[in-house]
Amino acid sequence: MNKLELNGVSYNWPHQPVVVVCIDGGDPAYIEQGLKDGILPNIEKFMREGYSGIANGTVPSFTCPNNMSLITGAPPSVHGISGNYYLNENGEAVVMTGPELLRSPTILATFANAGAKVVSITAKDKLRKQLGKGLDLSRGNVSFSSEFASQCTLEENGIANVLELVGMPQPDMYSMDLSLFVLEAGIKLLERDQPELLFLSLTDYIQHKYAPGDEVSNTFYKRLDDAFGRLSELGAVVALTADHGMNDKSLPDGTPKVIYLQDMLDHAFGQGTTQVICPITDAFVRHHGALGGFVRIWMRDTKLTVQEVIAKVKEIEGVELALTKDEACLQFELPADREGDVVVIGDAGTVIGASVSDHDLSNLNDARLRSHGAVAEARVPFILNRPLNQKYAERAAHGPLKSHFIFDFAINGVAARV
Repeated sequence: MNKLELNGVSYNWPHQPVVVVCIDGGDPAYIEQGLKDGILPNIEKFMREGYSGIANGTVPSFTCPNNMSLITGAPPSVHGISGNYYLNENGEAVVMTGPELLRSPTILATFANAGAKVVSITAKDKLRKQLGKGLDLSRGNVSFSSEFASQCTLEENGIANVLELVGMPQPDMYSMDLSLFVLEAGIKLLERDQPELLFLSLTDYIQHKYAPGDEVSNTFYKRLDDAFGRLSELGAVVALTADHGMNDKSLPDGTPKVIYLQDMLDHAFGQGTTQVICPITDAFVRHHGALGGFVRIWMRDTKLTVQEVIAKVKEIEGVELALTKDEACLQFELPADREGDVVVIGDAGTVIGASVSDHDLSNLNDARLRSHGAVAEARVPFILNRPLNQKYAERAAHGPLKSHFIFDFAINGVAARV
């Protein structure tokens, strides 16, 4: 089979099934703590016998842009997805999950079009259509979410009777089972169909609620580790990474440490002069109250300059970076036509919101706020269960290592098992 080209990368035909797992919210601290506690024997084995590093993920460190970077092997400047939410050309705030917004083919579709059998399973349905863009589901390919596993059809998902196949009930949206269902389904399909490529994307509800070392997060990671081991035992190259990390964003008394940036800008410059958009926003605000570490400002008053806004924002405690559109696009490889006039990024312990009235924090009373979006959450694990060949070992050693290299390393970077 000839090599396949996508976004400047030449991919070999896989010698064995390749499984890439995106551990949503999978901050390296969870694995570090799990190794200390001795609860991750399979990950420990991968790291000892295969490859382990820390990669730079996409900034903003949110779910949608990072999943699209992983699945296209390219930054947002190529694939176009730079948040969960953005202002379109009409100035309307819309979710950024439509497949028509994705500007690049996916690695999965590229291989499927060449005759490979591929599987895409995600926890949240918001990602499904972009991850499955271009897949011909009439040819044995599969694309579904555990969120709607009970509703899968051959026409829409390439598979039916998923609950029966997996042997689990329909999982609750706010549970660890939503992620574990993805892995169990992947294991069943790997056993049954031996697809060439699988992409399994989890959800971060547990990491938003529970810190590394907590009993609940330890239980979750034990079960993840068990699933990773079973995938490996089936002969697959298993590659683990994350869309973003996670940090505590609370004050000592447990209340969220929030900069309400729209209120501050309104006070400084007047209402209607600016518009703050929080691109972490999605349907699942129970996770984070739509509070993350990265926001965008659009200018609405032509008399107000970007420099004036940046100067004011830089005075605010908890702000790490305030950048112009051009600076942000250059530094983080973002698409300029979907970027705000100003980008504001918080430090590791701070989230940034719009106005107080825009954020419902009532669901955050049971735990300290843990969230993501900033540069501080862009460090993610990069682990393979097989050793790298010499070319890729040298490449990893000399860096930079980016999370969107994960398919490249898993397909091209390991030797065939003999």
